[in-house]
Amino acid sequence: MFNSLVDLFRSWLRDRKQLSEPLHTLKAQGAERKSALEQANEHLKASQAELQRRWQYLTEAQRLSHSGTFGWKVRSGELVWSDETYRILGFARETSPTLDLVFDRIHPEDRDRLQQVRDHATKNGMDLDVEHRILLPDGTIKYIHAVAHAGRDSAGDLEYMGVVTDITERKRAEDEREALARDLQESKTRLEEAQRVAHIGHYEWDLVANRVTWSDELYRIYGLNPQQGPIDMAMVSDMIHPDDREHVFKAAEEAIRSGVHTEAEHRVVRPNGEVRTLLGVGTVKRDASGRAYEMFGTAQDITERKRAEEALKRSQFYLTTGERLAHMGSWASTDLGTRWSDNLGIYWSDEVYKIYGLDSKDGPPSLERYLAAIHPQDRASMAETVKVMHEQRCGCDVTKRIVRPDGEVRYIRCVGVPVVEDGVFKGFHGTTMDVTEHELLNQQLRREQAYLAEAQRLTLTGSWASNLVTRQVFHSSEENNRLYGFDVSQYPNPFDLHYSSILAEDEPALRANLENAIRAGVDFDVEYRIRRADGAIRFLRGIGHHNPSQEFGEYVGITMDITERKRAEEEREALSNALQQSNEYLAEAQSLTHAGSWACNLVTREIFHSSDENARLYGFDPNQGPIPFDRFYSTILPEDERAIRAKLENAISVGADYDVEFRIRRTDGAIRFLRGIGHHNPSQEFGEYVGITMDITERKHSEAERERLRQVEADLARINRVNMMGELAAALAHEIRQPIAASITSANALLRWLAHDPPDLERARAAAGRIEQDGNRAADVIKSLLSFYRTGTPAERQILDVKEIIGEMIVLLAVEADRHSITIQPKLEAGTPKIMANRVQLQQIFMNLMLNAIEAMKDTGGELTIRSQVNPEGHLLVSVSDTGTGLPAEFSEKIFDPFHTTKPQGTGMGLTITRSILESYGGRVWATANNGAGSTFHFILPGETEAHV
Repeated sequence: MFNSLVDLFRSWLRDRKQLSEPLHTLKAQGAERKSALEQANEHLKASQAELQRRWQYLTEAQRLSHSGTFGWKVRSGELVWSDETYRILGFARETSPTLDLVFDRIHPEDRDRLQQVRDHATKNGMDLDVEHRILLPDGTIKYIHAVAHAGRDSAGDLEYMGVVTDITERKRAEDEREALARDLQESKTRLEEAQRVAHIGHYEWDLVANRVTWSDELYRIYGLNPQQGPIDMAMVSDMIHPDDREHVFKAAEEAIRSGVHTEAEHRVVRPNGEVRTLLGVGTVKRDASGRAYEMFGTAQDITERKRAEEALKRSQFYLTTGERLAHMGSWASTDLGTRWSDNLGIYWSDEVYKIYGLDSKDGPPSLERYLAAIHPQDRASMAETVKVMHEQRCGCDVTKRIVRPDGEVRYIRCVGVPVVEDGVFKGFHGTTMDVTEHELLNQQLRREQAYLAEAQRLTLTGSWASNLVTRQVFHSSEENNRLYGFDVSQYPNPFDLHYSSILAEDEPALRANLENAIRAGVDFDVEYRIRRADGAIRFLRGIGHHNPSQEFGEYVGITMDITERKRAEEEREALSNALQQSNEYLAEAQSLTHAGSWACNLVTREIFHSSDENARLYGFDPNQGPIPFDRFYSTILPEDERAIRAKLENAISVGADYDVEFRIRRTDGAIRFLRGIGHHNPSQEFGEYVGITMDITERKHSEAERERLRQVEADLARINRVNMMGELAAALAHEIRQPIAASITSANALLRWLAHDPPDLERARAAAGRIEQDGNRAADVIKSLLSFYRTGTPAERQILDVKEIIGEMIVLLAVEADRHSITIQPKLEAGTPKIMANRVQLQQIFMNLMLNAIEAMKDTGGELTIRSQVNPEGHLLVSVSDTGTGLPAEFSEKIFDPFHTTKPQGTGMGLTITRSILESYGGRVWATANNGAGSTFHFILPGETEAHV
């Protein structure tokens, strides 16, 4: 194509030149050569038509091939371009091309190289064949391939004829092919690493040749060396446990015959005699005729999971079959920054797409679409995790919920690590695992085991990397150090520190295992005991992996604390028996205490657990089978149901616990009082509660009887007070009547003596003196009455700590407050001053005010708040607030008057006595209504140095 384009271009130049010469000649000759001119015109028209036709072919060829032609006269710098050349270089057709314009378009990184090529070509006249980039004004970058042939014009000057080709699409295709090759290699590496981490190997069984191909991890799962050589089905059959061999091959035969997917759990016996449990999955491939020719599948080592399942059998609620490990996929992503509309990753394996329920044809989703697939309750935390990962370039290990397009909710564990190559951050790669079955199993266990506060914790595991020959430690995680109980920052060599903690009786066997593994360059899996720095003995399991590409003796691995597992193995039988006995004791205890246990979702009304005693409390027979939620709920009396419903709805909405009391009508018509206590764990689903129900009927009857007795006692006390006041009034009347009668007699005498003419002043003076004596005698009687209310005398006063007195009163009145659902909140300033007072009188003040507050809230419950502080004058200011019925404005002053009361059973003397005591210390008391509910009583007392002594 290039040679054709050059020939056409040269022909066009030659014809143009030939055309220009006859025109000049014809103009000179004029009319003399008219005939020749006409012939030349005819020839010219034919040549122009032919030239136009050829030029159209050339233009179309250039457009289709994205190739343009050019001519360059080196001496004059003249450039001639075709239309396609203008389009490729991004110039308008009206532009006069120059080398400066061309070099302005060359990419800055390629400009120096092209200038060197140009200079060399102008000197040596060599042909040109170069590739470079151009940068258009709109920022577009194109890749250009320029080829030119050097020649000489008629004057002998150097000129070039060439072709410019736009190879941008070709370059992009090449880049994509290279990227695809890298992705395939990375995918293979990630797959091998994922299999090693998850203990999953794959196999291919040629059904025609009866040959089996295993991955390296599958060799290791079977306890074989990957370099051992090929495996045949006879060897596989010999390694399968005899008890499992028949059902494994029956499942394979059924899959081959019917074409169904096969999945078989079985045991294998390694060459060293160790028995491991595997989960095998296989899929049959068929040719066009329908004949099965290959089975492809995976085998996963689930030994540890099976052992855990056996431990879970200690309860009747434990599952009888093991949980299936979910599929795992791998992924890789670039640094997103804040570009939320970009694709989340550069690579997602097919399994990741399956986990999320997405189509792999659409490619990795954008970050916005990815977050939209996250469960609404987990979306904010996952967005923050992604943000932190890309801001801090750190890894993650999170478990979240997703909502698939079909509405199914799945639990996903995502583990990611940053990728750094040659010190440059490239992005992240990691794994995604569907852990729904595992998570649901844990949730079911938590629901079934309502007595447990939380599920069993996973075994602690630490990671490390070390050369076991040189004892150099490259990495030891904090968790690994904590397992040994050491702070390695204080020691130069953590390896020696860890190794020295191994018990002497375990060290020889451990050393022999390690030396054998190092010598053979294979992995190891050992168990041993250590003595930690705090003296505790712990069982550890160490797993080390050696990569053949590493130095001799270099291993990476993990250390796990298996102390609890060891203890569990030793105590499993005892615990099984104890659990059965414990369940019997629990059932008997519930029967004796009339308390039943339950677990339920109060929103969906699904009951997960209800003890037999719980059914009997409601009058149901537990032997009749599960009882639905609505049957329980329908027994609640209508007058109690509304209040209970409001409390439950409030608790569910905020995820809080609740404690309610209500009445039910049992099937036999009996009315019983019940108390329900529900607890919500934040890890549970919305509306899920576990709790107990207690029959408090007898307690309620006792409380009612106690209240009746208390009322009788109060009535008797009031009668006693009234009788006492009557006796006091009679005594007081008798004592005061005599001096008053004497005063009246003396007053009459005084008047008579003054009426004499002249007045008898001496006798009048004597009568006035007797009146004064009788008046003082009446005052002494009243003074004696006041002292009746004062329990102390000035001589008995001492320096007292008000905060201590308040604390004593809170303890004294706590039972009374709890009985009425009242909380007491002391808010006392640290600088509360001490005062000079009588302890009993000060206690009486607080007793009166706090009892009044409790009395105001006894029907509604509420909060009693006591505050103490120093006012601007340096005096002690105390306030007692309640949230009760409040204080009527018209009674704010009368309440301190004697015998004035707002309580049916009050004497009207408590606040009077309180005011009398406070005024005797130079203080004062007053009451105010709160802005909200209730009222507040305030009083002021002088401080320690200002008290009236």
